[in-house]
Amino acid sequence: MLIENKSTFFSIIIPTYQRAHLIGKTLDSIIDQTHTNWECIIVDDGSIDHTEEIVNTYVLKDSRFQYYNRPDNLLKGPNSCRNYGFEKSKGTYIKWFDSDDIMLTDCLASTLEIFLEKDCDLVVSNIEFINIDEIKLDKKYNYFSQNLIEDYLVGKIAYYVFQTWSRKFINMQTQLFDEQITNLDDWDFNLRMLYQNPKIEYIHKPLIQYRIHSESLAHEISKLNYKEIYSEIVSLEKHLKLLKINKKANPLILNNYIKKRCKWFLITALQKKDINRYKYLRILIKKQLELMDYLGAIKSINAFIFYSIFNKGYLLLKNI
Repeated sequence: MLIENKSTFFSIIIPTYQRAHLIGKTLDSIIDQTHTNWECIIVDDGSIDHTEEIVNTYVLKDSRFQYYNRPDNLLKGPNSCRNYGFEKSKGTYIKWFDSDDIMLTDCLASTLEIFLEKDCDLVVSNIEFINIDEIKLDKKYNYFSQNLIEDYLVGKIAYYVFQTWSRKFINMQTQLFDEQITNLDDWDFNLRMLYQNPKIEYIHKPLIQYRIHSESLAHEISKLNYKEIYSEIVSLEKHLKLLKINKKANPLILNNYIKKRCKWFLITALQKKDINRYKYLRILIKKQLELMDYLGAIKSINAFIFYSIFNKGYLLLKNI
């Protein structure tokens, strides 16, 4: 049996916004951990529902919970809250978490065991997907790859935001979460960390339940939330520039992925008659021209015109 060092503990950092109906389950799952040496720092991004009231009931009954409002001088958004929460934290191990997900009871204990045995920078675990009623979904989580950076770049694998880092590694970073972006923020953060070759260990049993519901960010993309889609493109383009400097992967891999995403945005926008479909056309053509795909740019324009006039021509769209 491992003997826990009482000076070694976890900081769980949770940004939250309008989560009064969800956050209780999340905090209950933290209380239920078999490993009890933790602090949980909740940073509210300006909720106007009963989130503060709910969280304060936990703060009053358990001193391991701390509740803060995001300072007014910081940008609105979960990334500012995460960074602020880290400033307030004291733990040896850092676990950013979301206010709608659930830790299985041995999450922290299993993670600590790996850290103590392997002296690593990052512990990545498997997860389960559940719906709002906590019913398990038949959805696979891909998190391991022999081509780590290349596969992470194009979404073949993901870590999400809730994997666990050593403070020693995090303290060496000049930037944590990029407060200018709202979508792919965990993708951006994890990739910038991966570029530095952290020592990674894996736990293949699920330790987290990831809740998928109508307010999940993935649904905002499928609903063509232009702000979130624009943030995704900004994030992708940011890493194109980084790859040209750090040489961690061939930028063409990411460039082709961006073109594929832009194509999907345009096709979906046309089918839904989205008001921003002209913007998506311009974004796609710009990328095609950057890649010297001149024939593709011509096909995109022709398919766009044909579909706009006749409201059909999916095969034309699919082949741009």
